[in-house]
Amino acid sequence: MIRRAVARLYWSVSRWRLRTEPAPHRPTLLIGAPHTSNWDFVLMLAIAWRLQIPIRWLGKDSLFRGWRGPLMRRLGGIPVDRADASRVVTEVVGRVRDGEVFGLVVTPDGTRGGNAFWKSGFYRIAREAGMPVTLGYVDRTTMTTGLGPTFELTGDVSADMDRIRAFYSDKAGLRPHLRTEPRLRDESAAPLS
Repeated sequence: MIRRAVARLYWSVSRWRLRTEPAPHRPTLLIGAPHTSNWDFVLMLAIAWRLQIPIRWLGKDSLFRGWRGPLMRRLGGIPVDRADASRVVTEVVGRVRDGEVFGLVVTPDGTRGGNAFWKSGFYRIAREAGMPVTLGYVDRTTMTTGLGPTFELTGDVSADMDRIRAFYSDKAGLRPHLRTEPRLRDESAAPLS
């Protein structure tokens, strides 16, 4: 209840407006894009707390060192050791199979923009865990943020990415100059599994 009250207060004073489709009621992979600022984290928490979505999010393991570790975990963080990133897929799949219901927030465009391609890990996690994808967004041009559609990935990488690109085509992020076009390095390759 405290989180929801904090979120209501935030949305009542924020210059941002929450425009969202209904929250999913089963485990989902929630894409956070365009990820161009650390403020995206605050918006993500405000969305999740307002919509009462239990979330988990992936963060580089350095965020979980020292005094920040317990706080980051309490906020839903799952540390990612970039030297062994495949472990995360196994952990997430295990949580889903154990019946945990949550939205796994992933920022496939990387750390605050400037990359040429999105990372494909979100696609592999969603397919392996059997999770649909929910498109979360930040758009400075309209000062809106929220959740877009939720859908199942088909395994046809190009077609799925076309659908994702269409949704994000008019979303600028907080810092539009750091936005990364939703494109995987090799969308023409065999379907990811």
